Amino acid sequence: MQKFSSRRRRERTELRYPGRPKGYLGTTRPYPKPDRVVEANGLDICPLCKGKLGHPFRIRRRIVEELGNPQPVEVIEYEEFHYHCPTCDSEIIDRHQDCPPEGRMGKNVCIQTTLMKFDERLPERKIKCVLERQGLSITPATVLDIQRRVADWLRPEYEEVLSKVRGSDVVYTDQTGIGVDGTNHWIWDFVTNSGTLIAIRGTKGKKVLEEILGKDWRGTIVCDGSRSHHSFAKDHPGVSIQRCWAHLLTEADELAEKTKEARPLVRGLHRIYDRLKKALEEEPPPDERKKLARNAKRALKRWIDKPYRGKKVQKFIAKIRNGFDCWFTFVIKPGVEPTNNRAELALREIVVQRKIIGTLRNQKGTSIYETMMTLLTTWKQKGLNLQEALSASLSRAWARASIKRS
Repeated sequence: MQKFSSRRRRERTELRYPGRPKGYLGTTRPYPKPDRVVEANGLDICPLCKGKLGHPFRIRRRIVEELGNPQPVEVIEYEEFHYHCPTCDSEIIDRHQDCPPEGRMGKNVCIQTTLMKFDERLPERKIKCVLERQGLSITPATVLDIQRRVADWLRPEYEEVLSKVRGSDVVYTDQTGIGVDGTNHWIWDFVTNSGTLIAIRGTKGKKVLEEILGKDWRGTIVCDGSRSHHSFAKDHPGVSIQRCWAHLLTEADELAEKTKEARPLVRGLHRIYDRLKKALEEEPPPDERKKLARNAKRALKRWIDKPYRGKKVQKFIAKIRNGFDCWFTFVIKPGVEPTNNRAELALREIVVQRKIIGTLRNQKGTSIYETMMTLLTTWKQKGLNLQEALSASLSRAWARASIKRS
């Protein structure tokens, strides 16, 4: 038995290729230009034999990148000028753009705290340790309060992302569960070309779609085909659904591994999908798209109308048949993708964070989480620098807070 196990281990090792693949050229990190030059101390006497060394026979230069020591915490006193406008009876506050309208923590503290929590996945206790290492004495409760303030300041930008989602013709959406104060909730994501909206609600029903998209919304939902999406489309004429082919083909492949009867069906599904993708690469006109969809529907109908004996195969066929009109929307409508990969990818970071935080405790926590994850995900989607984008958003929010109407 030991010889067999050793042979199997050796075979597995020989099949693997640890390290970089053969032929990989690799990349060398370029050396930056040095900010300063530091010379060696210089030796006159050999530390071994005490003999005189004379001049060095070679001088070697090495480039080293180093982090600066933490700077001492800067305490700033800002002046605010308050004005009263006799024309509109408003209070106008003139303050520096880096002065927060609330709290004692400055802009950089707010930015670093927010990014450490929602981008670097640190809990409040660890954020406290990092800030204390930089010289700022702070408590975990204050860290949480900073997050609350930042989310409140940036909530109008969350509403702007929501407005853009409602104005999009195609929305990719998915859900994953999370606990909130001991009850089951769901994290919804709505992905468009302009941004990604995160919403936490206590239901998976169509009410969430009506709330986020609006009862008058007309467009295409790309999804995994849950009941809430079909119910929403049924109650709102003009809404179409594209069910995810990635989910369908993955489930088909798993079924083919277990059931021999399903293998011809699975090969047929792959052929239908591959042919459609290849045909759409040439961007055919609308009439040609409709013809492609009709032919694909006929081919799919021939496969699902065949007699199947296995219960697992019959259940899979029922799934295809129930969403029959929703598999080929991407063929007819340009700009619609056949898979829900966008929404799946947007949820990956959220799933990782859910494993770390475990649960949300109250409505305040859910509002903070959905606001910050919406904005950070949208900025990443646009390729923006998170620190610069967050700084600019805080400046805009603080400028809005300088006007108080009576």
